[in-house]
Amino acid sequence: MNFVEELKWRGMIHDIMPGTEELLNKEITTGYIGFDPTADSLHIGHMVQVMLLVHFQRAGHVPVALVGGATGMIGDPSGKSEERNLLDETTLRNNQEGIKNQLAKFLDFQSDKKNRALMVNNYDWMKEYSFLGFIRDIGKHITVNYMMSKDSVKKRLGSDAKEGMSFTEFSYQLVQGTDFLHLFNKYGCRLQMGGSDQWGNIVTGTELIRRKTGGEAFALTCPLITRSDGSKFGKTESGNVWLDPEKTSPYHFYQFWLNVSDKDAAKYIKIFTLIGRDEIDELIAEHNKSPHDRLLQKRLAEEVTVMVHSREEFDMVFEASQILFGKGTTESLRKIDENTFLSVFEGVPTFDVGKEIFCEGISFTALCADHARVFTSKSELRRLIQGGGVSINKKKVENPEMVITPEMTLNNKYLLVQKGKKNYFLIRII
Repeated sequence: MNFVEELKWRGMIHDIMPGTEELLNKEITTGYIGFDPTADSLHIGHMVQVMLLVHFQRAGHVPVALVGGATGMIGDPSGKSEERNLLDETTLRNNQEGIKNQLAKFLDFQSDKKNRALMVNNYDWMKEYSFLGFIRDIGKHITVNYMMSKDSVKKRLGSDAKEGMSFTEFSYQLVQGTDFLHLFNKYGCRLQMGGSDQWGNIVTGTELIRRKTGGEAFALTCPLITRSDGSKFGKTESGNVWLDPEKTSPYHFYQFWLNVSDKDAAKYIKIFTLIGRDEIDELIAEHNKSPHDRLLQKRLAEEVTVMVHSREEFDMVFEASQILFGKGTTESLRKIDENTFLSVFEGVPTFDVGKEIFCEGISFTALCADHARVFTSKSELRRLIQGGGVSINKKKVENPEMVITPEMTLNNKYLLVQKGKKNYFLIRII
């Protein structure tokens, strides 16, 4: 597999240093990408970088994932308008462990293959530097004029900048360049990849390697992904879409991809999946015949959810998503776990009732009109039941006096009542 050709048709190359493709076609190459450990989970904004490493390894090269324990203590000025809060070492170590576990789902760190992935932490070598040692060994090789020419610096020092830039963040590109130099010397790493906003920092690394060792190193960046309307990719009203199921449930993760626009789906399916070119072309052609079926979105959501979570999680959230479209059954409701269940019915009116009322059995009417107030009156309840418009746990209610028992609950604590086609209510037993 030709790595650069693969990235080109997928729309994943923004800048590439001359000679990079020739190097990759000539020999097995070690290349790295840095991940900023500002949280204990990656989010989908990081997935472009993750997919770069996945394709890199699939092409037979050696991927290195660098978790920036040292650079995380400084704060990358690229794309930022303000100074970032710095993290302490304990928080950083915890965040690194979370990121490592997630990357292991995508990359082969364990096999005996020559191109198995490596994970490194730049704090392990940067902590050895004294300030005097750093400015002597690194600082003297890169001029201030060179550093000032970088866009990430110029934007922060421009007339519209709010607070300027601290020396700490100004030195960031030197620290990142030191990472590249260290990996070049220790692992023979000759390529650094990243987002297009990292081009200046990456090129500083190639320049430092040239000036310090006389060696040649290379750079490749991918575009920053946006939505078709120009808004930032991966952000929702509730914030980032995380890979950690505790931060973003698999159901909401799946729904994010399912709800992207047609134009974005055609772009994202190339970037965020491993589906081949011919099959993607067929999918796009098929989708264009009947866009209302959302074939692209469905396949995209399936592929990414399986890759990030698992086939089992996908099957569960897929079945759960059918419930709101009238295709769910009592059996399908019982299959989904509590977190998924609550994700599906997030925001639905919920009534708490004490478990003691079930001891001797309670009628549907008493439960839903007296205790839970799902219906405004018993007459409304009976009228809707007569019209076939009421169900409990996706089973039609035909007798308003049917007895509700604890055995009927979902996840041992919930009852799902539906009025008409779209009005859902949860009764929670406490």
